[in-house]
Amino acid sequence: MPLTETRLQELAELCRRFRIEALTAIHGAQSGHPGGSLSCCEILTLLYQERMHLSASKPDDPDRDRLVLSKGHAAPMLYVNLIEKGFLPKEELMTLRCVDSELQGHPCSHTPGVEMSAGPLGLGLSAAQGMAMGLKLDGSPARVYAVLGDGELDEGCVWEAVMSAPKYALDRLCAIVDWNGVQLDGTTDEIMPIRDLAGKWRASGWNVVECDGNDLRALSDALDAAEACRGAPTVILAHTVKGKGVSFMEGKAAWHGKAIDDESFAQAMQELGGAE
Repeated sequence: MPLTETRLQELAELCRRFRIEALTAIHGAQSGHPGGSLSCCEILTLLYQERMHLSASKPDDPDRDRLVLSKGHAAPMLYVNLIEKGFLPKEELMTLRCVDSELQGHPCSHTPGVEMSAGPLGLGLSAAQGMAMGLKLDGSPARVYAVLGDGELDEGCVWEAVMSAPKYALDRLCAIVDWNGVQLDGTTDEIMPIRDLAGKWRASGWNVVECDGNDLRALSDALDAAEACRGAPTVILAHTVKGKGVSFMEGKAAWHGKAIDDESFAQAMQELGGAE
C-alpha cells in the first residue's frame, strides 16, 4: 500500500533519530563504521518499521520475513532498528563493540533478531538464497531480503548467487544494493569499476529496479515492484549517499570506518538536530 504523508513523516523522523543513535553509539565506542551505516538508514528503517512481517514476541516464527545484512559493518543501523522493534533493550546500544556485548561490530547470530552472522563480505546473498529456497520448499509466504554494499560486489561469490537464484524462480528473494559509490579505500570507480550493474543482474535473470535509496517513497515503490514480480528474484539498486545526513561525512571514503572525535560528533549532532 502507498505510504501516506503522515506515515512518511513518521518514518523520516525515525531515520533522523536512528542516525543520531547510531552515531552516538559509534562515538561512545570510539570505533565503527559511520559512513555505511548512514547510507542504508532508509533501507533498513523502511524494511523493519514498515514492510517486514516479524515480531520480537515470536522471534522463531517459521513464516517471519528475514533480512541478511551482508554489509555487516553497518551493524549500528541494524541494531537501532532491532531495538525499536523490541528485540533488544535500548540501554544495550551503548555497549556497542564492548567485550561480551550482544552488539558486536558486525552482526552475530546469537543476537536477538539477527538472522546471520556477518563480517566477511560477499556471503550474505548466498545465505539469503538458501533461506529463500528452504522457505519455498516449505510453502512459506515469507520474504527474504539481503542488503549488500556496492564495494562488496567485488567478491566473486556474490555473482555465483546472482547467476543461480533465477534458476530456482525465487520471487520472494529481494537483494538490495546500497549503491553509495564509495568503498573502503576510495570510490568504486577507482577501486573496481562496476560499469553496467543493472545490465549484469538483468542478464542473469533478475528483475531489476533502480531508485533513490535515501528517498522513503521511492524505496517503498521499489519494494512494491519487488513484491509484484513473479517467477524471478528482484534486485533493488538503491542509489544512496555514504554518510547521508552529515555534511562532512557525505561521499567520503575516510568515514567508511573511523572513530568520531568529540568535535566531529558535536557538529554531526548539530546538523541532525540531536543533543550534543
